[in-house]
Amino acid sequence: MSAQDARGPEDHDHRIILSKGPLHPNFAAANVAVVSGLPPERPSSPRRVALFVTCLVDLLRPSVGFAAVKLLEGAGCTVEVPPLQVCCGQPAYNTGDRATTRAIAAQVIEAFDGYDAVVAPSGSCGGMLSHHYPGLFEDDPAMKARAENLAGRSYELMAFLVDVLGVTTVAARYDGVVTYHDSCSGLRELGVKDQPRRLLQSIGGLSLREMKSPEICCGFGGTFCVKYPEISNAMVGEKSADIAATGADTLLAGDLGCLLNMAGKLQRDGSPVRVRHVAEVLAGMGTMAAIGEPETDR
Repeated sequence: MSAQDARGPEDHDHRIILSKGPLHPNFAAANVAVVSGLPPERPSSPRRVALFVTCLVDLLRPSVGFAAVKLLEGAGCTVEVPPLQVCCGQPAYNTGDRATTRAIAAQVIEAFDGYDAVVAPSGSCGGMLSHHYPGLFEDDPAMKARAENLAGRSYELMAFLVDVLGVTTVAARYDGVVTYHDSCSGLRELGVKDQPRRLLQSIGGLSLREMKSPEICCGFGGTFCVKYPEISNAMVGEKSADIAATGADTLLAGDLGCLLNMAGKLQRDGSPVRVRHVAEVLAGMGTMAAIGEPETDR
């Protein structure tokens, strides 16, 4: 297969760089390079961005990764998907397994070495890279320096588009009323709140209707929902009620873990609300099946 023949979803037209190595199968066609300039305040040479796919996106919702690539290349970035990337290590970290987390972090640091920026469509994984990696290597100055270097180059997708690249509008349309959930890590660790809302407001046909307390946790919390299922279920129940009260037909958020948790509860409640990652709507991919629906176009 030639580079010109490789493609992602049918509505994407990317120029592909085929990487050598065990690239995530879902993203073999997403290792993209599109060269153009950066905003005036940035270096004039093309920005080489690595996409941190995340486990949930790779395994459960690959379209989020393709949407991220589409948004980044549309903003003038050269986008690559490092083939040796692995989990960010957060499950091990949250359960106290520092030895495993260190080993995972070391591989991630190596996989993303040399890129101008590392971008994740997840505040949770982005927060792990930028806030928690350096502390894993307090006894290893050389590795701590590399972890700090990665931390300084790591961004959540919405924050990177708005705060770093200066994106203010997107060429997308979505006919519907949406409500937005702020994920805990994205909001509290990375300050992601206004950025996705600014971009959503530029979409034709879209009406944003805020829910009560969008910043309140949905109850997922990674391993939290496994350790405390009763509390988690009560929390997502309150969130589901807040979503329903808005009258919105679509729920958006920037973390797939939160979205899966809320989608499950909404479906159990018999709610007609469709659930999507914000990147999908911003990238003009809002007509594909929502999370939890059969994979057929609407």
